[in-house]
Amino acid sequence: MPQSERLRGETAPPHRLRWWTELPLILLVYACYSAGRLLARDDVSTAVDHGLAILRIEKALYLNAEHPLNRLFTREAWIGVPADFWYASLHYLVTPVLLVWLFRSRAVRYRAARTWLMTSTFLGLIGFSLLPTCPPRLLDASHGFVDTMAQYSSYGWWGGEASAPRGMGGLTNQYAAMPSLHVGWALWCGVMLWRHGRTPLARTAGVVYPLVTTIVVMGTANHYFLDAAAGAAVMGVGLLLTPLVLRAADRVRAFTATRSGRFPRTSESTHASNVSGGCETSAGERIPRQRESALPTGAEPDTSPADAGDGAPAAAR
Repeated sequence: MPQSERLRGETAPPHRLRWWTELPLILLVYACYSAGRLLARDDVSTAVDHGLAILRIEKALYLNAEHPLNRLFTREAWIGVPADFWYASLHYLVTPVLLVWLFRSRAVRYRAARTWLMTSTFLGLIGFSLLPTCPPRLLDASHGFVDTMAQYSSYGWWGGEASAPRGMGGLTNQYAAMPSLHVGWALWCGVMLWRHGRTPLARTAGVVYPLVTTIVVMGTANHYFLDAAAGAAVMGVGLLLTPLVLRAADRVRAFTATRSGRFPRTSESTHASNVSGGCETSAGERIPRQRESALPTGAEPDTSPADAGDGAPAAAR
């Protein structure tokens, strides 16, 4: 088999993806993401303890990017207001737009990319549940952080409770800070733009978007630096687990098809049908332009004009 065909067989999904099956799946994952953020919303004292512990760890490691960034965003409205809009909106806009783009123009790569994002998101939900963390903006004022979302709330649709629209702050978990999926999803978007973008602008955006998002989540006092690092680490683990999740999904699909009496088409059968076109040949019959795999002992190859095009070197055609 030519190498190009072999690579296509290895990267092509085992079945054709349809938008009407993908959309409910993505909506289900987002619903789980939203619901999972609410699991630890009432454990405030533990969340505050975890937030203070992160500050102590960062102090021991001489990490303190949050304070100078937060002071800059608080002092300069021309930086703080756009940063709040960035935090409140792009997380929920850029990611789905890139998913649609991959689905429409990079279908071969879409399934693995989507599985990587979803696997990492579920890992993040585990982190929210096991390690509820108070973000810097909700700590006591003595720790030196200002909630820029509350300070500039008159400029946007959000109130003083995270990035939720006014009056809907009670529907979100403000203590789901570790890991930062804002940074994790932005990193995923950056990798997709870098790998699959065809223009220098797309690749530049692939670098700028996750870096600016990391600065924004700290400057707005929504995350610590270690939250951002944990978000990147979660995406790394999700990337490693993606092949396992894909194989497990294929096994489940094959088992379901077998139980229902529908047998999935394998790559071998697909290749065979492409070669023969579904036609059967009788004994001794030869498909046009098909080469003989072997010749009888002592026999000479057929060099008649009718077959010269098959066996002749390219230069002689």
